This record gives sequence, structure tokens and C-alpha cells, in this order.
Amino acid sequence: MGMSGPSGSRGRRGKISEINVTPMVDVMLVLLIIFMVAAPMMQQGIEVDLPKTSPSGVSTNEDPFTLVVKQNRSVFAGSAQIQLNELKEKLAAIFETRRNKQIYIQADRRVDYGVVAEVMAEVRAAGITNIGLITEPKQ
Repeated sequence: MGMSGPSGSRGRRGKISEINVTPMVDVMLVLLIIFMVAAPMMQQGIEVDLPKTSPSGVSTNEDPFTLVVKQNRSVFAGSAQIQLNELKEKLAAIFETRRNKQIYIQADRRVDYGVVAEVMAEVRAAGITNIGLITEPKQ
């Protein structure tokens, strides 16, 4: 009985010192899933590079592309009206051939901010990250 006691305790001690990897893998998988779910939520904001106002203006070899948002929430590119749900596809097609990947949004000041944010989100979804807002200087 005395002999089985120490050898039995040695066996138990050997099992305790082994690292059990399964819980660590489970924790890592849970963390991975949490980060995968949280990552898209962190990228909801829309960043806008506002143009610096200077008397010299913008020098580009191509005419700047301007989207106009009118008071009645209609969006125009030049004289052509574009529906908001078609904006992403049309802009992606237009900017595929342009070297100057910059767009300006000229919105009526009475237009709801949400409409302008929606237009900017569609522009970003089309792959255009250089967005400027056209404003009038204060008198």
C-alpha cells in the first residue's frame, strides 16, 4: 500500500503538468469570430478629404468630375440624371478609364445631410476615395 501511494501520486503529478491545448484553441476561435464580426462594424464611417480653398484652384490635366445633388434629392452628372441605386455601377464604369480618380460633390445647402451621406457612400462603394465637397466662400 505504501508503494502504490507514491507511484500513484507521481502519475497524477505527471498528468497535471501536461498542458491541455483544447481550451486554448476554443478561446482563440471565439476571439477570431468576435474580431471577424466586429471588423465590418468599425468601418462604417465615411472619411472625406475636403478640398483646400485657395485662389489658384485645382490643376489637373482632366476636367474634374462633379456630381450635383439638387434640392429635390435628384443627382446629376453633368446634364444626365442618375438614380441613386445606379450611381455605384455608373461611377465605377466612368472612372475605370479616368486617370484622375477624384470626384467633387456639389450639394444644395437645403438638401438633407442624409442624402449627401448616401451619395458619398455610393461614391466610396464605386472605389473612389478622393472626394471633395464644393462650397461657396463666405463673404
